[in-house]
Amino acid sequence: YCSTMRIGLLLATIFFSDIIAADHGSETWRRAHLSVVSVMPTWPGYERPGFGAPRGTAPEGSGIIYSLTENSLSNKILTAAHVVDRATKVQIQTHDLQRFNAKVEWVDIKSDIAILSIDSKLTSLLLTDIPFSPGEHVCALANPFGLGISMSCGVISGLNRTDIGFNAIEDFIQTDAAVNPGSSGGALVNSEGRLLGMIAAIFTKEADIDAGVNFAISASLLMARVNQSPNP
Repeated sequence: YCSTMRIGLLLATIFFSDIIAADHGSETWRRAHLSVVSVMPTWPGYERPGFGAPRGTAPEGSGIIYSLTENSLSNKILTAAHVVDRATKVQIQTHDLQRFNAKVEWVDIKSDIAILSIDSKLTSLLLTDIPFSPGEHVCALANPFGLGISMSCGVISGLNRTDIGFNAIEDFIQTDAAVNPGSSGGALVNSEGRLLGMIAAIFTKEADIDAGVNFAISASLLMARVNQSPNP
């Protein structure tokens, strides 16, 4: 009986270890954070970028260094169009506080997607369409409140959300991973650190705070729109 019980406990330990290993954690961060940046625009009438005080400061956002081929370095960055569409100047800042001047290459207001470029090539996330489903663990890597690249985690709450009213063209992944102002343009990744979408919106009618109903533009829509840009 004792031997049988020990075997049962061993199998249970292996089983639950596998489940835990499949969830988000430090490995998710390791695989994804190098490719997420802070996006710091300067807008007309604003002296410099940054979220919050002092007055006269344009809000920061987030961005994703992306490529269309696996394990590539890239100088292309996805962000939300509303982060940079009024910008007179844009800089990006990496996780290790390196700063680069960025050029706005393309803005698609209809889907709230923009592409930036910089002179240097950095570690990228692969922009591809991979299968996923509600209940899967996901993490949002972004620059909330201009604090720098941070990670919050949750699950996929729903797929193919359309007609929400944010954009003319919508295909959102809904998640309860915490998202706040400054997170727009950040990455929604799975437990393996693979890109599923770009954080775009918070659903709230009263205040611009996290309410657990957040939206990321799906990778499939990102790909479709990016492929329509002059230089994807």
